[in-house]
Amino acid sequence: MTHLWVRAEQRPNEERVGLTPEGAAALIAAGIRVTVEESSVRAIPLDGYRQAGCEIASENSWPEAPLDAIVFGLKELPEDGTPLPHRHIMFGHAYKGQHSGRELLRRFKAGGGTLYDLEYLVDADGRRVAAFGYWAGYAGAAVTLKTWAAQQRGQECPPVGVYANKDALNDELMAELDATRADRPRAIVIGALGRVGTGAADMCEAMGVAVTKWDIAETSSGGPFPEILDHDLFLNCIFARPGTPVFVPRDALSAQRSLTAIGDVACDPDSDYNPVPVYDRATTWNAPALRVATNPVMDVMAIDNLPSMLPVESSQDYAAQLLPSLLTLTDLDSGVWGRAEATYKTHIEGI
Repeated sequence: MTHLWVRAEQRPNEERVGLTPEGAAALIAAGIRVTVEESSVRAIPLDGYRQAGCEIASENSWPEAPLDAIVFGLKELPEDGTPLPHRHIMFGHAYKGQHSGRELLRRFKAGGGTLYDLEYLVDADGRRVAAFGYWAGYAGAAVTLKTWAAQQRGQECPPVGVYANKDALNDELMAELDATRADRPRAIVIGALGRVGTGAADMCEAMGVAVTKWDIAETSSGGPFPEILDHDLFLNCIFARPGTPVFVPRDALSAQRSLTAIGDVACDPDSDYNPVPVYDRATTWNAPALRVATNPVMDVMAIDNLPSMLPVESSQDYAAQLLPSLLTLTDLDSGVWGRAEATYKTHIEGI
């Protein structure tokens, strides 16, 4: 019997989960055994999984799971160097030359396990079957607006945290913006037709912020794009890749501009193709915005786990997208899982 083992997340500020109780019930009905670890932080309570018929295991006990179990989590495993004999479903961040990724692949090779990387679960046309993009855009726009509001107070953006739901975030942010007594800023979203950009635009519009929406048609010229500097906020929702144009060049820091807050939701500062080369490192929950210019001011928000701020909505959305693929775990040799394993085998060569 196929056995899915849902592990607890161990990364700080990570309360999401890739399977809801309703999804677990569907898997069990399809003949898949489901074990869910206890968790001190998971946003969705354990009782729902227990009522769905899941077996319950101790928190972080997955290393002792049966070797035929498929271990399912979202974020990184502890970097303790131990071999990995299980099959794992997770975001590995291991296929783009990352140093920590190569070490992860060495651990899989040493243990004989397999990585089914969630970023590389694709359909027959190469499209990802599930993504957290919408809520990354939504939360990223929120933190960028918080950054702008802090600027109106003569401050830098204070720490951010987890919200019970989007209404709690919206209420807090609306109060912050109203307290500035300033007119709402104007925002431009690039990648507005995608999931990330849609989330960013929806958040802005919920706050009464006028949004200019650009996508491929508006950026195909390759730039420059002086219109971006005429907006107060810029939200980059396009992932860096060869051919991606530069949207905000270094000389924008000293240029005459309205732009004071950038939300780089794609957050790829280490890439050679970074379209926002005015900053060089990701930001954090404790320090959400990096000040890159003072006259005039410019701050960059580039948090790399934004959906974690809204763990309930983002978990429910992602789990619903992923469930049809999880229901096919009984056949790992074809479809989504066969393609993911082939990708893993390609990248494990030479490790």
